[in-house]
Amino acid sequence: MPTRIDAGRMRKMGLALASLLLAGTADPAWAGKANDTLVYASDSEPENLSPYHNNLREGVILARNVWDTLLYRDPKTGEHQPMLATAWTWVDPVTLDLTIRDGVTFHNGDPLTPEDVAFTFNYVLTPEARIITKGNVDWMKSTEVTGPHSVRILLKAPFPAALEYLSGPTPILPAAYFKKVGLDGFSKAPVGTGPYRIVSAESGKGVNMVRNEKYWPGSPIGKAKIGKLEFRIIPDGDSRMAELMTGGVDWIWRVPTDQAEQLKNDPTLTVVSAETMRVGFLQFDVLGRAQENSPLKDVRVRQAIAHAIDRKAMVDNLVRGGSRVMNALCFVEQFGCTDEGVPRYDYDPAKARTLLKEAGYPNGLDIDLSAYRERDYAEAVIGYLRAVGIRAKLNYLRYAAMRDAMRAGKTSIGYQTWGSFSINDVSGFTGIYFRGGEEDLARDPTVIADLQAGDTSTDPGTRKAKYAAALTRIGAQAYALPMFSYPSNYAFTADLAFTAQTDEVPRFYAASWKK
Repeated sequence: MPTRIDAGRMRKMGLALASLLLAGTADPAWAGKANDTLVYASDSEPENLSPYHNNLREGVILARNVWDTLLYRDPKTGEHQPMLATAWTWVDPVTLDLTIRDGVTFHNGDPLTPEDVAFTFNYVLTPEARIITKGNVDWMKSTEVTGPHSVRILLKAPFPAALEYLSGPTPILPAAYFKKVGLDGFSKAPVGTGPYRIVSAESGKGVNMVRNEKYWPGSPIGKAKIGKLEFRIIPDGDSRMAELMTGGVDWIWRVPTDQAEQLKNDPTLTVVSAETMRVGFLQFDVLGRAQENSPLKDVRVRQAIAHAIDRKAMVDNLVRGGSRVMNALCFVEQFGCTDEGVPRYDYDPAKARTLLKEAGYPNGLDIDLSAYRERDYAEAVIGYLRAVGIRAKLNYLRYAAMRDAMRAGKTSIGYQTWGSFSINDVSGFTGIYFRGGEEDLARDPTVIADLQAGDTSTDPGTRKAKYAAALTRIGAQAYALPMFSYPSNYAFTADLAFTAQTDEVPRFYAASWKK
């Protein structure tokens, strides 16, 4: 098998990784520039390929490469541009009229019509749809067809961020096909209008895509430059690195910083780092459903946990790569996100012990903590907690299992991360977890009211003030502990021209092979 790494480098990387490199788990003949096939690998698999029925980042990536949305947000300028909708007009604060583009076809040959738009948005609002992230669409009341090329979206209340959502987590489904095959059939053979079309998918292994040769002209993202795109699921990080080095895959991400530094020495690879909108946080079972007489019902225990963890040390020594400590439960650059006035929980183990004693736990306590990625981060948190007497047991789960356990009140502490579906508005983060929905484990009426007021006000100043009030109360009550922003280290073949974006959306349709 051809390899990109010599024996000396193997010794530096360690025997375990070297054995993976020599063994190989994939034939690199089908990957790379020679075969016009970009193979990318990640550690997680979406539970469903339907873009409305998963909220894993890998599912978001597939959605952006396979489906189109009504609008497009330019990642460089932040401006909203026409996509499947050629024009839009606000009739009033709760009525949005859109003109639907003519001449667009779905991957199965069906023409895009206003009926597809109306079906999509009306369907995802129904309980039967069982979509995963309801906050992405529940600002809509209904959608109706108003002409051969037009629709009208009726909102439940004013929602200034509507255009942002219409350019992100709201792709358009093919009505006739979806009705025919149902959700189960659609998840096995999805159909969109995007630059790539899915040709096969196998659970536990990945998804194969080919360029949509009939992609509509004039799209703001343009026709895909690479002919074939393949997503492979490789849970083990060392195995992903081995596949990259031997040519089995062309692109990986979430590479630990120390390994990324090593990979930079390989002239056949390119390594880039970029901060993302993703923020890690600890979410607490505030209502105490997971444990009888749960200590987390006491704000002093939650505050003790916050003071027990040295987030700055984790950023400096573990995360690195441009990460920042976050004090408010949102990404600092989102509209409405602020940490002014939000309580700071500095690392202070002595104060943590005092708070535990005041709460009636002088000898510490036992609790469970669930996580689904970056196990070393979760283990570092557990180490800090143990140092002040909080004996946390780690449950390491798949994301869907952890999410469902949190929703059902079966987990005391969840090590969560959230990338906001790349929505540049605080409603895409804080509102998901504290506006009374399935993810809300606090159900604080004051916070819910402030977030709803912020979501629906048409005055930017009022929006910011309401969001600030909600973020301050969340922090004061320690309903959750923001940890830090997530950087991402990308490593890929030097033959590939790829640009990383802060919104954590790898735009593979824009990637190309270098000449």
